[in-house]
Amino acid sequence: MELFSFLEPLRAEGFPVAFVSRVSGVMGSYQKEECLSELEPTHRGVVEELGFQWSQLWRAEQVHGAGLAAVGAECSRQEYLEGVDGLMTGEQNSLLGIYVADCGLIWVADRGTGAVALLHSGRKGTEAGIFPRSVSMMSEKYGSKVEDLLVVLGPCIRPPHYEVDIASLIAHQAREAGVGDYYDCGICTGSEVDKYYSYRIEKGLTGRMLGLLAPRAVR
Repeated sequence: MELFSFLEPLRAEGFPVAFVSRVSGVMGSYQKEECLSELEPTHRGVVEELGFQWSQLWRAEQVHGAGLAAVGAECSRQEYLEGVDGLMTGEQNSLLGIYVADCGLIWVADRGTGAVALLHSGRKGTEAGIFPRSVSMMSEKYGSKVEDLLVVLGPCIRPPHYEVDIASLIAHQAREAGVGDYYDCGICTGSEVDKYYSYRIEKGLTGRMLGLLAPRAVR
C-alpha cells in the first residue's frame, strides 16, 4: 500500500486511511462496472492491509449529486448505497470507500468524536454543497464541532485541464464552514495520467481510484 504524504495529517491523528491511485497494468474500461471488477483484487488487498474485511466496506452509488448517508450496524447491507455521493460513520468496524477519476475526493475526520465522512465531490456535487452538507450532518448525527474537523482534498482535475476549479470551490467552502484544518494535496489528475486515472483526459477509457477512511477510537 503506497503511503501518500498528503494523507499524513489523517494518519498522524490515528485514522485508518488509504488512497489507491492508478494500478499498473489496468487501463480501465468505458464501463464503470467492468473497470471496478478489474481493479477489485488490488482494492481488496489494500482494504485488508488496513485491517478490514471487504464485507466491512461501505460504498456509494455516486450519482454526481449531494446526497449523503450515515452507515453502520443498523443499516441493511448493500453493494452500493443508492442515490448518494457521500458516506459517514462513527462505527470503528465500518470502512468507507469512494471511487474517483477526476472528481474531488474529500476525507473528513472529527478529532473530537472519531467520526468520519468520505465524499465524491465533482462539479455538480460541489456546486450543490455536498461538503458543507456533510459538516452539518456530522454535527447533527455525531455532535461534531466544526473546529475539530480535519479535512483533506485528494488528487482531482484542475485548470487548465478543466474549466471549473473544483479545488478552489471546495477550499472556499471549507473556509466558510470554519473547519479546524484543511489540506489540499495540489495534485491535478489531468496533468499526471501516468500516476492517476483521468476520465476527461482519457476520454472515458479509464479506471477508478479508491479512497478509504474509517473512524478511530475517541482519545
